[in-house]
Amino acid sequence: MNINSDRNPVLLVHGINDTGAVFSKMAPYLSNLGWSVYDISLTPNNGKVGLDELAAQVANYIDQTFAPSQPIDLVGFSMGGIVSRYYVQRIGGIERVQRFITISSPHQGTKVAHLSQLPGCRQMRPSSSLIQDLNQDVEMLKQLNFTSIWTPFDLMIVPAKSSRLPVGREIVLPVAAHAWMLTDPRSIQSVVTALSEPLKRPAAQASTASPI
Repeated sequence: MNINSDRNPVLLVHGINDTGAVFSKMAPYLSNLGWSVYDISLTPNNGKVGLDELAAQVANYIDQTFAPSQPIDLVGFSMGGIVSRYYVQRIGGIERVQRFITISSPHQGTKVAHLSQLPGCRQMRPSSSLIQDLNQDVEMLKQLNFTSIWTPFDLMIVPAKSSRLPVGREIVLPVAAHAWMLTDPRSIQSVVTALSEPLKRPAAQASTASPI
């Protein structure tokens, strides 16, 4: 594996009831193409705490793993996309994230979240205070290379079009299931394409951290 030092390191953020292991196909694929790939396992991962608390874990991981001057690219799946948005929009991530990709994330909430009373799940309901808060200044994501990837056949994000945002680039794929968005070759290739796009902001110094 030859790491391309000119590329930003990539951090993968998983969804509810998952760990970093959910990227077992995507992570090595990106690594083989020359990216330094990292993942984080959020705890607890089942909605028992708010997404803002999980976003703080992302912030701490980034601060502890990468040099302060190191920009990064961020990929969030499902709940991980909203956790990542909170990091970007509310706790300083906008200053160092340059490419931000969400995969089947409930940007407008999901009706499935009504099935649970756990705090993190309530925050993913349509029109929750957290969703409304993030969407009130979603325009700030225009500063980044932002891409939303989603499938119209998603039964976890209901309605599926809740994965849409009015900013950035949108990629809609006919993938048959929510979880398959991390393993379908078309989805992985879409991530590669988004990570390869020229930056809106210049890249900073390369990281000295060790990839997974």
